Amino acid sequence: MTARILIVEDEALVAMELRFVLEDLEHEVVDAVADAASAMDRVSRLDVDLALVDVHLSDGPSGVQLGCALADRGLTVVYMTANPGMVTGGVHGPLGVLSKPVDETAVKCAVDYALKRRRGEPVQYAPPELTVFS
Repeated sequence: MTARILIVEDEALVAMELRFVLEDLEHEVVDAVADAASAMDRVSRLDVDLALVDVHLSDGPSGVQLGCALADRGLTVVYMTANPGMVTGGVHGPLGVLSKPVDETAVKCAVDYALKRRRGEPVQYAPPELTVFS
């Protein structure tokens, strides 16, 4: 099933690569933005199922707070960071964290898992690249 995905990533090349991977998986990337304010603006105007959110954005380490705010709006959120220790299981709302750098397989597995959880479909286990919050 195709999902509408928002990429929140301040590194243009990483965002572009994610877009290509997600589009190859036949998902619709509604936008790729570099900061929290732009992300909140997009979700207020667009229908979004899943947000992939970098923890360190161009407007500072606002990704954690942004992820919680997006989850409170009903989005499924997966953090992406090279420093997964910055995000602990005590974070309310987001599904989990995917460690960077990621390859196409890791993105596919994490997105598939997140979307199944969003739809309430049974999942036997999380992909090893994704640390799921309890």
